Amino acid sequence: MENKIYINVSAIDYDKTSKALTRQLVLLEEMIHSKEDFVMTDSEFAFGWHFFVLSINRSLVEKLVEMMGPNFYKLKGKGIEKKFLTWLTKNIETKSPRFKLAIKEEMESSKFGIF
Repeated sequence: MENKIYINVSAIDYDKTSKALTRQLVLLEEMIHSKEDFVMTDSEFAFGWHFFVLSINRSLVEKLVEMMGPNFYKLKGKGIEKKFLTWLTKNIETKSPRFKLAIKEEMESSKFGIF
């Protein structure tokens, strides 16, 4: 199993979205006492959107699952990765204008994927 989860991010405002993601993930790292469990690439601008990739250590997500317990499994989505996207989206949606998150592997296998 891959040690990282790769998330494609599409955002109208790169600065606000990347700062909101960073702030939320740093808070998560502080809660579970870890450091440097995520990396964000620079953005590429196309079609009025900024596209970038967020790489997160799977252990960070697994510790969140342990911490939240049964509440994590109540989140919308199939599988831990999708549920994590739901959690992350819910925590930053009020702090950033229009953005979308998607698991990278799913986008690459999609017939109509942009990434």
